[in-house]
This record gives sequence, structure tokens and C-alpha cells, in this order.
Amino acid sequence: MWNTFRWLNEPAGWELRGDELSVAVSPNTDFWRKTHYGFTHDSGHFFFQTVPGDFTVQVRIRGEYGSLYDQGGLMLRMSEEYWTKCGIEYVEDVQQASVVVTNEYSDWSVTPLAMNPPDVWFRIKKQGSSFEVFYSLDADNFSMLRTAYLRGSGELQVGVMCAAPQGPGFRIFFSDFSLEAL
Repeated sequence: MWNTFRWLNEPAGWELRGDELSVAVSPNTDFWRKTHYGFTHDSGHFFFQTVPGDFTVQVRIRGEYGSLYDQGGLMLRMSEEYWTKCGIEYVEDVQQASVVVTNEYSDWSVTPLAMNPPDVWFRIKKQGSSFEVFYSLDADNFSMLRTAYLRGSGELQVGVMCAAPQGPGFRIFFSDFSLEAL
């Protein structure tokens, strides 16, 4: 599956082993636009392929989070100004199920996950210009985190992202990736 993917901001270290992608996330990386923080970052790592139409995408994530805002998950991207990311974001030593939607400006929503689970699955179902984000702790029972709108309904770059905005970097693992047209 991963052989059709390419990098935006390729990390210095990454490896494919079977269906698992392992990434050594570089420090000072992030995806964020404007809002009240006043800065724009487009330096996170994004491993993607271009996908037309409606689809469901899903991945299993396991990370060695250690610093504030260490993050990894799924990303849908039309351009630097129009994208969404969802996954784990590490805040005050707690893994947060996180969603950021960027339509020129980024927003952010989080749900704390009890006991920092070792593995979390994320799923995005995209239909037209709308999408739904789900997470699961067991790959069977999914809970919806958010429904949102992303400008543009044509082809999107779809894949996995990771970033370490404040810490020294960390290692993250993506597996069980699936992408199905609707």
C-alpha cells in the first residue's frame, strides 16, 4: 500500500517494515495556520497519495510521545491553506484525540484519552466537502469526534502526518492503513 505514497517534508529517518511505517519525527515541525497564535507552520511530515472522490481512510497509531504537542495521525490536504489533521496530540502528559480543521485559519478540538492507550485507530469518512472523524481504542468500536467542512471537493492528498512542534522529536508507528472508495 505505501509504495504509491510520497513525502511532503520528508523526515531524516523513516522505515517501511511490512505494513508498518516507522518515522523518527524531526523537532520544530508542525502544521498550523494563523488563528490567535499568529503564526503559520507547514513543516510537519506528511506521507500521502492523491485520491479523488469520496472515501474512508483509517490507520492505527502508536507513538513514543514525550513532549508538549507531539502528534501523529491522518491528514487530508488540498493546499497549504485547506487541510485537516486528526490523531493523537500529547498535551500535559495526556494523549488527546485531536482534530484540526484549516480553512485558511486553523481551529483545534481535543478529547483526553484515559490511561494513554498504547494504540489508537483513527478513521475519516469524506463525502463531498464534508467529513466525519472517528477514533477507536480496539479497532472495533469507533466514536465520532467531529463532523466538519473542508473547502474543495476534488482530489485531495490523503495519508499520515506527524510533527514535534516543541520537543526534540520522537518515534511514531503507523500500521493497518486502509483506504476505500465510497
